[in-house]
Amino acid sequence: MHFRNMVTAPHLLENISYYRLKGYWWDMQDDYTLHTLKPNTYFEDIVDRYNFDRHFRLILFDAIERIEIALRTKMIYHLSMSYGGLWYLDSSLFENTTIILPDGTVKTIHQNTLGELKKEFSRSQEIFIKDHCRRYPNQDADAWKTLEVASMGTLSKLYKNLKHQLPEKASIAKEMGLNLHSELSSWLEAITYVRNIIAHHSRMWSRNMVKKPIEHLNNSPGQWFVNPLMEVQAKKPFLIISSMVYLCNHIAPNHHIKIKILDLFNTNPTIPIYKLGFLNNWQNEPLWR
Repeated sequence: MHFRNMVTAPHLLENISYYRLKGYWWDMQDDYTLHTLKPNTYFEDIVDRYNFDRHFRLILFDAIERIEIALRTKMIYHLSMSYGGLWYLDSSLFENTTIILPDGTVKTIHQNTLGELKKEFSRSQEIFIKDHCRRYPNQDADAWKTLEVASMGTLSKLYKNLKHQLPEKASIAKEMGLNLHSELSSWLEAITYVRNIIAHHSRMWSRNMVKKPIEHLNNSPGQWFVNPLMEVQAKKPFLIISSMVYLCNHIAPNHHIKIKILDLFNTNPTIPIYKLGFLNNWQNEPLWR
């Protein structure tokens, strides 16, 4: 590996670990067994990729925050208006599907998610949660308190497990810009996965996504894709990122997420963004135009 500036390199290596940087030069190897690098591989180019990815993740986290807060608000409003503030405790509103936990215990998904929700509630240091526990000891809090401290993962599970015939489930999806609750559930799972990556400051760069959101939408009311995606676009971050931009278009019409992403690309012209799945005339699709 070559260095353009031997003076600044040690400081960077003292503050960014070897294996954190390694993911950004993996594709620059000439031999993946001997781990030899291609000619003209420069340390500074790898740092540029690292910094690009860091800024990219900050933009995505902004989008995720908007989506998470909108989902939480809509779940609280629609379901509380229809079934009261303690609707999340009512097992009749949820599918009866069971899971087997690592210790062999069999629970319904609702019971398991409810357990996670109550743990998050008990750990919260929010003033309004402490006030509730002081004023109403051993009493369950209404959804507008409980869900306010729920993680996106818990919200996503709670939404997915709602009975499919509930009109409120469809209303939430529709207000998020999708015609089917199954589409929203799929997207929320994938976005939660990305949220966890970002929350742990992990790499989005050149990563294959474990969760793949539904690509083909049922008569989408918003701008989506005209052409089918290549396989690499679906397995790289591109598809999930596109779903975030789509949702933000509906819940926050004046958002600047897409503009920030495009500006980041324009100010980093040497960064190979195809490593994130941005290829095959992606910029000509209605969503990205």
